[in-house]
Amino acid sequence: MSWFKRKDKGIQTSTEEKKDTPKGLWYKSPTGKIIDTKELEQNFYVSPEDGYHVRIGSKEYFEILFDDNKYTELDAGLTSKDPLKFEDTKKYPDRLKAAQEKTNLKDAVKTAVGKSKGEDLVIACMDFAFIGGSMGSVVGEKIARAAKHSLDNKIPFMIISKSGGARMMEAALSLMQLAKTSVRLAQLADAGIPYISLATDPTTGGTTASFAMLGDINIAEPGALIGFAGPRVVKDTTGQELPEGFQTSEFLLEHGFLDFITHRKNLKSKVNLYIDLITNQPLRA
Repeated sequence: MSWFKRKDKGIQTSTEEKKDTPKGLWYKSPTGKIIDTKELEQNFYVSPEDGYHVRIGSKEYFEILFDDNKYTELDAGLTSKDPLKFEDTKKYPDRLKAAQEKTNLKDAVKTAVGKSKGEDLVIACMDFAFIGGSMGSVVGEKIARAAKHSLDNKIPFMIISKSGGARMMEAALSLMQLAKTSVRLAQLADAGIPYISLATDPTTGGTTASFAMLGDINIAEPGALIGFAGPRVVKDTTGQELPEGFQTSEFLLEHGFLDFITHRKNLKSKVNLYIDLITNQPLRA
């Protein structure tokens, strides 16, 4: 039985030959559920055990909403400037460059037009990965231009919000985007062009105070945090104990701030059903 005995003592594999388990094979939800990342992707980035909707960006939402993931990006080259010469722990241009390299995005929103269930749809989708989805001049400008494209071509418009609020590095310039985007949405309303607002986790600050709550229909994903200021700030300001689940999409639905909550797998069907109904068109399968 000498073949069964260890010939050499100790670990013989060199460090260079060792193979680590590839990263990203599993995802652990906040409730502790563990899921294979491939299965998660196939389930619209929703944990099948607890229904937790994982934060995703414009790339994933476009895959879900546009037919065959085919679309034309609008104003892809717009980037932020540094009019205030802002600097905190690092210079604003350096922060922008780092965010662009990390996310492969130009700014915190991506706009596009494509077919959704066979009909044209313009979508502006925010990306939280880019400086917390903060709303600066480029975000406001791209949303306003996308709304103008929708208006000029009489195409329904959708905004997917995912934001930490206005971008402090641009100060008052970022706050001006609230008015700019709201004016464009008012023009869509006057023209009778549908605008759908989808609030995802999180939707806060100036985003909530403007376009995220101005939809002809305001919808949200399950469990999304939606509000203006965070729960701690609200509690400190009002001096009141907050109800359980305060600022979740379920709480807002119960109190009349939302029209409905939809699971991500039903998002495409629900959005297009609403468009067909509001425009008095035959319902698409």
